[in-house]
Amino acid sequence: MEALLGAGLPAEICAVVSNNPAARGLATASARGIATAAVDHRAHSSREAFDAALAAALDACRPDLVVLAGFMRILTPAFVGRYAGRMVNIHPSLLPSFPGLHTHRQALSAGVRIHGCTVHFVTAQVDAGPIIAQAAVPVFPEDGEEALAARVLKAEHRLYPAALALLAEGKVRMEGGRTVYASFPVKGGPAETILSPDPVSANSDIEALARFTP
Repeated sequence: MEALLGAGLPAEICAVVSNNPAARGLATASARGIATAAVDHRAHSSREAFDAALAAALDACRPDLVVLAGFMRILTPAFVGRYAGRMVNIHPSLLPSFPGLHTHRQALSAGVRIHGCTVHFVTAQVDAGPIIAQAAVPVFPEDGEEALAARVLKAEHRLYPAALALLAEGKVRMEGGRTVYASFPVKGGPAETILSPDPVSANSDIEALARFTP
């Protein structure tokens, strides 16, 4: 969330809402003059009651787009349907591979050589909405979860603002359960094929592989 606040998005960030009243992001947003609200899930008797209160807090600022950033609660189908096509999330894997939690552990266990992150529309099925954009990073033999997570996070901070800019500018939308682009923003170029290990440059860094895709 903090990375998005400083990304210079072509949109107004009207509010930051968290289910954790002590979240550092609330203080960060408030210091920037952005409206904040805390909707504590522990104060509600059911998931449906919490989602209704969360929707009320969001609707107070009439958002065109709801952006999840570090929000770890599963939302009810009714809440997701309320913002269908207007709510997006970023997931730390190249979906549909490794949905859910512990994605870096899953990637290392599977032995993949390329990992990454995905921006997608939110649907009722967790981590299964139409994909908007992806970025890939290499997985090195010496990687542990912490090193791989840091490399993916660097890619996330590039990918999410780029994807949100497309949405804010009306260049991408969800239609009929699929992602539709006004025009596909990237074609061809030297990174059209990503190899890892790279036989040309075995020491290539994230900058050679992490790429805004589409």
